[in-house]
Amino acid sequence: MSAVTASSPSLDRRLGLGDAVFIGLGSMIGAGVFAAYAPAARAAGTGLLIGLAVAAVVAYCNATASAQLAAAYPRAGGTYLYGREVLGDWWGYLAGWGFMVGKTASCAAMALTFAAYVAPDGWLRPVAATVVVVLALVNCAGITRTALLTRVLVSLVLIALVVAAVACWRGGSTSELDGWSSPEHGPYGVLQSAGLLFFAFAGYARIATLGEEVREPQRVIPRAIVAALAGAVVVYVAVAVAVLSVLGGAGTAASSAPLADAVRATSSPWVVGVVRVGAALASAGGLLALIAGLGRTGLAMARERDLPGWLDAVHPRFRVPHRAELTVAASVVVLVLTIDLRGAIGFSSFGVLLYYFVANASAYRQSAAARRFPRWLQLLGCTSCLVLVATLPWRSVVVGLAVFAVGIGVRAVRSGAVG
Repeated sequence: MSAVTASSPSLDRRLGLGDAVFIGLGSMIGAGVFAAYAPAARAAGTGLLIGLAVAAVVAYCNATASAQLAAAYPRAGGTYLYGREVLGDWWGYLAGWGFMVGKTASCAAMALTFAAYVAPDGWLRPVAATVVVVLALVNCAGITRTALLTRVLVSLVLIALVVAAVACWRGGSTSELDGWSSPEHGPYGVLQSAGLLFFAFAGYARIATLGEEVREPQRVIPRAIVAALAGAVVVYVAVAVAVLSVLGGAGTAASSAPLADAVRATSSPWVVGVVRVGAALASAGGLLALIAGLGRTGLAMARERDLPGWLDAVHPRFRVPHRAELTVAASVVVLVLTIDLRGAIGFSSFGVLLYYFVANASAYRQSAAARRFPRWLQLLGCTSCLVLVATLPWRSVVVGLAVFAVGIGVRAVRSGAVG
């Protein structure tokens, strides 16, 4: 542990198992469950169900790696911390840089998605900026407030999804799923759909980034990560089958809001209204958890001076990294007021897959004493992350590589200045 980390103020351990599971679910059952199926269907048609299975397997590999690492290093920062501790400073930095940049863009996308469901004409950007500020202030009021609001939002979203899925199953047809075993673009399309759908499963990292605020972290964090992932997989499979049974592969690919369109084709307007409210709340829940995760990663990077040192402050009363969270919120507000990032799924998937490559590589390098899962699982995770990155849309790969190149340049300049 560096001197900077050792001398920095710490966060308080206030979260139990239930809190951690709900924060993980809130991160995963977000805007992705309402939006990620469309680009996946464009890549694989009804073969997105195979892609969903592949994404779930990769997510399991990554989740177990994160659980093993979080038990050994129960401090804020997630894979940024693990990469530094196990592989070296640069590996941790690249993971942290990819997470901070990619997920800040994801925050903007979630805020704009929320506003798209609730804002009147002409008010999209002001409403998106407002929800960012409100949720950042909730986070700054303490992690227990974040956990309580997340429980409420996740519960309401799950109710909306159950209503929507039942409506689709009652009005859909299994004949729409007949082509699932012969995806239009073959194995490549299936892998591309898996990479895009992986975007939706990446939220279990939020539990790891909050490792400094979980009680009994060696016991609670691994259980919470696996439980949250299992719950999210069940939800995503149920909704995917429901949507495809109504719209089919082509209809899902052509839709900008697949679940809402599927419900509209089979149900009365009030059910469509429930879906719209659920989508807005899911976006808000994902945004809430993501701001919290970014704040903790920013705190960890500031402790090591990979971000400006003044961001490592912890509020004396609420015990949260308030400066890091407010800085993240300010950055997101600037983005939502200037750029439409609702199509940022591919770019976010690029950064997150490389983030988890570092997590798997770090877990693979851990000693036998720290091991909770077999090494072959982490080797599969490393390989799978790289394969899915390679099959993402080429624009996402190019933008992702450019962002990482900028990050390398920033750290090189800062290192030279410090030296």
